[in-house]
Amino acid sequence: MGDSRFAIYKLRGPIGPAGMSTADQPVQQQSSLSFTGGFLLGQLSVVILVGAFIKFFIFGDPPSPETTASTRALARRNQDSAHKRTCSINSSPSAAGKSDTVFPSNVLRNPPRLTTPIILQKTYYNVDAHQPESLDWFNVLIAQTIAQFRTDAHQEEAILTSLTNVLNGSQKPDFLSSIKVTEISLGEDFPIFSNCRVHPVEDGFTEPDGARLQARMDVDLSDLITLGVDTKIILNWPKPLTAILPVALAVSIVRFSGTLSISFLPSASHPAPSSSANSTMSLQQPLSTTPTSLAFSFLPDYRLDINVRSLVGSRSRLQNIPKIAQMVENRLHAWVDERCVEPRVQQVALPSLWPRKKNTRGPPSEEGDGMGLKGTDPVRDIREEARREVEEERRKDREYREREAAAGMAEGLRWRSKAEGGGYEMPGAMPM
Repeated sequence: MGDSRFAIYKLRGPIGPAGMSTADQPVQQQSSLSFTGGFLLGQLSVVILVGAFIKFFIFGDPPSPETTASTRALARRNQDSAHKRTCSINSSPSAAGKSDTVFPSNVLRNPPRLTTPIILQKTYYNVDAHQPESLDWFNVLIAQTIAQFRTDAHQEEAILTSLTNVLNGSQKPDFLSSIKVTEISLGEDFPIFSNCRVHPVEDGFTEPDGARLQARMDVDLSDLITLGVDTKIILNWPKPLTAILPVALAVSIVRFSGTLSISFLPSASHPAPSSSANSTMSLQQPLSTTPTSLAFSFLPDYRLDINVRSLVGSRSRLQNIPKIAQMVENRLHAWVDERCVEPRVQQVALPSLWPRKKNTRGPPSEEGDGMGLKGTDPVRDIREEARREVEEERRKDREYREREAAAGMAEGLRWRSKAEGGGYEMPGAMPM
């Protein structure tokens, strides 16, 4: 019996307190140590990744405005050159193939063709030798217009109501609550235009008679135009209103500088679009006229400096997060690039400049016909004229209803007197 116990002890080793042999204990301790080390290593790697993300993506220093402006200008210039190459490849001499319909007339004499060189010659403007203009008079007119706009915007908080309606319109994302405007500043300074020069250009809007004329001028604005909003980010997953994060944002335009291009696009007549393939029927269709428009755009090397102030959170708040400022700045630059940076242009249809009586303003005319010159406030004159027209229409409608009611009453009394056999008649009625 003693030999068998000795043999078992010799084979398995000494038995521990839990019935476990002392030979298995080092293996279990080694596995527990490897698990603890792996767990700690994983936690440490997660902490390092989170810290690196917060440091470089949230609290990282943004690049300098000069570096950002040069990088964006280079990207826009490359995009503009690629667009011009595409237009030159896809363009065709369409002006030579156009057949303009000429209606002969014995009264209206045909003037000579006014090409771009003829216009420059008649206005004594030499594109190569003419000195750039300062545009001081234009700066004064623009300053008066902007000053009047700021005055009108502050009356009855018109701009506050308009911005609130626009920000809370149908385009507002679902994860945002109602947006409240907390700060509006339209600035105090005015843009300065200078260094204006005129030169011919050839692009997609080129006239059939030659290159169109374009005026380019430098514009510089150093001001503080601010818009501040307050909203809440709502997390609706996995269930509605899971979390709410208050956000306050204030965006200020500090400086804008660039080169503005202005040109006129003349009116053109072209056949209205039709799905019919018959050429005879298409020739008989009415012509669609495009009005004369003013086209303006900025060169890709413009500079827009923006200051963004942010406040995120309710109790422990994060202030002026650089990543939020960078996202807002990129979004504003993309908004400008998509609308009025070459090769894209903005077209504004010009009204008719022919003198008309209804557009005349000033003192009353000597003829006393009531249609002479009016007051100095065009908006008030238009409102008064509209009010008088509405009152005149209401008065005519009221008189017409009174006449109809009087005629109906007279007809009823005449029929009633005839039925009763009496001799009663309305005064002024026809004899029976």
